[in-house]
Amino acid sequence: MPADFSCADVYPQSAAFFGAMGAASALIFANLGSSYGTAKAGIGLAHLGIIHADRIMRGIVPVVMAGILGIYGMIVAVIINGGLAKTGDVKAYPSAAGYIHFGAGLSAGLSSLAAGLAIGIVGDTSVRAYGKQEKIFVAMVLMLIFAEALGLYGLIIALLMNGTASSVMTYECIPATSQ
Repeated sequence: MPADFSCADVYPQSAAFFGAMGAASALIFANLGSSYGTAKAGIGLAHLGIIHADRIMRGIVPVVMAGILGIYGMIVAVIINGGLAKTGDVKAYPSAAGYIHFGAGLSAGLSSLAAGLAIGIVGDTSVRAYGKQEKIFVAMVLMLIFAEALGLYGLIIALLMNGTASSVMTYECIPATSQ
């Protein structure tokens, strides 16, 4: 370890805090996006059920796609937590890994939040339109796929960042000797 850094500099207690905040951010923001998308698209689905009850099973697509966003956040949170848990010791989790895990959690969480907003708005409007014109279904699914891709991009980047955090160089702490 470089002579001008102490173990407290490389392995501060705040590193685990940032890692845990990354896991929490991934889950919280992804679930916010998922719940908004589900609620907003569900309103349109209820409207579709009044107009054309026979089309509900095809109209449920936006609700299912919004629910997947919460899974993205859970995947990232579990992976980040695994990185925190495998060290088992605060002095084995470097600050760089904590910051990278925090960024990974924000990447997945905020991307899923944005995707949930898009899915909710597109889903509500498209399902209502599907109630009036059956030919809109393919266009609805295409719009929802592109909205869902936003969350998938965040998940991919979070997984790549987690790989980077796992390869952060660690140093063995040697107690300072008094001379």
